[in-house]
Amino acid sequence: MRIDTRRTVLQAFAAMLLAISTVAPALSAEPVDIGNRLELFVDDHVIGKVTGDVQRTLLRPEPKEVVFVTDEPWEGNTSGYYSYFQSEGLYRMIYRGWQHDPNKKAAHKEVTCYAESKDGIHWTKPKLGLFAWNGSKENNIVWLGPGTHNFTAFYDTNPSTPPESRYKAFGGGRGGLLPFESPDCKHWKLIQKKPVITNGAFDSQNLAFWDTDRGEYRAYWRYFGNGVRSIRTSTSKDFIHWENEADLSYAEGTPTEHLYTNAIQKYFRAPHLFIGFPTRFEAKSQQVEPILMTSRDGRKFHRYADAVVPRTAPKDRNHNRSNYMAWGMFQLPGKPKEISVYATENYYEPTPGRVRRFVYRVDGFTAMRGGGDGGQMTTKPLNYTGKQLLLNYVVRAGGTLTVEALNKSGDVIGKSQPLNGDAVDAPIAWQQAPVFSRGVVQLRFTLKNADVYSLRFN
Repeated sequence: MRIDTRRTVLQAFAAMLLAISTVAPALSAEPVDIGNRLELFVDDHVIGKVTGDVQRTLLRPEPKEVVFVTDEPWEGNTSGYYSYFQSEGLYRMIYRGWQHDPNKKAAHKEVTCYAESKDGIHWTKPKLGLFAWNGSKENNIVWLGPGTHNFTAFYDTNPSTPPESRYKAFGGGRGGLLPFESPDCKHWKLIQKKPVITNGAFDSQNLAFWDTDRGEYRAYWRYFGNGVRSIRTSTSKDFIHWENEADLSYAEGTPTEHLYTNAIQKYFRAPHLFIGFPTRFEAKSQQVEPILMTSRDGRKFHRYADAVVPRTAPKDRNHNRSNYMAWGMFQLPGKPKEISVYATENYYEPTPGRVRRFVYRVDGFTAMRGGGDGGQMTTKPLNYTGKQLLLNYVVRAGGTLTVEALNKSGDVIGKSQPLNGDAVDAPIAWQQAPVFSRGVVQLRFTLKNADVYSLRFN
């Protein structure tokens, strides 16, 4: 009798320890403050525990049509360094026009060109009449001075920017990056003749943009560090005086690789996130391919190993420098579930260079993917604001997806109805409805043959 009693007491004590150990992580973990921001699963910021057949999966954009061919006499097979942006009712493009012969010798000088589009797919090269080429001004050339090799422009959303400086650009000049301005993206002039950033190797697409969240300009440019092509960054309040210069850093274990360009931008649906498509460069073969990296502070990035546009993607992108991602992304009219990005092909070849459009699902750079055996992903404790949970997800044929809401102690306080189909920013229907407004909650996803791309509280 004493032995049974002692065993019962020990069993009860063990059960209590097990319960404490199960609840402890939920109680001890510091809540992640997301407010009502859109959160993507591109890093570990909100991901807590993953069990079973669930993993974060890198996704590739789907190849679409060729949207641009550099077949004018002042363009050619080595045109490149495309920058795309939207402003004043148009999609705009600044790029380099250039041509090389079969021996890779330049056939003419470099020029900076402009193109525009109403839909992001069909682009026109307006005859601007600004600069003469072979005796004619019927062309789309917007700059012939210093910086034409890698002239990279953007639309400046800084509210204090005067109209004559609404468009800005960097051009690689002798000794560093030269600052440019324009009122209309067509008539450009140097802000000053002295470079504003001088510490680097600038033979690449070097870019800058206004960071609305932080109220400052952010620049990214090419640098040589640790014996490889790498990326540096800096910030500025006025686009002229730059400070806080630093090399980008990466998660522990990230391999050291040549990164030729960076294509870093703020993600327009979640502007607290930096999305980059640096070009991995293979020095021996001279081949390139864009990869994905993401950041929350603009300096430390989570970099994925696999190419997002492989050299096997259509078409002619397995040549020397034939597979760069352009800088810019759009959500085009009539395509609410798509994000369009652009990548180059057919560099150094006998025929003109091309740009092809690729399509991501909205927020679909990565996904928390449940496989055929299914599993669970539980978020970290989330400090949120809102009364409604919205999800971006797909449930494939034969798949299942449910969401549970847990309180600080790990108790289930809400359970969704089974989700199905394909939805973006969809409010969750509950069979056991939690009371959301503000506070701390954990979300537990049970997935089988399903993807979850993002979440937010509304």
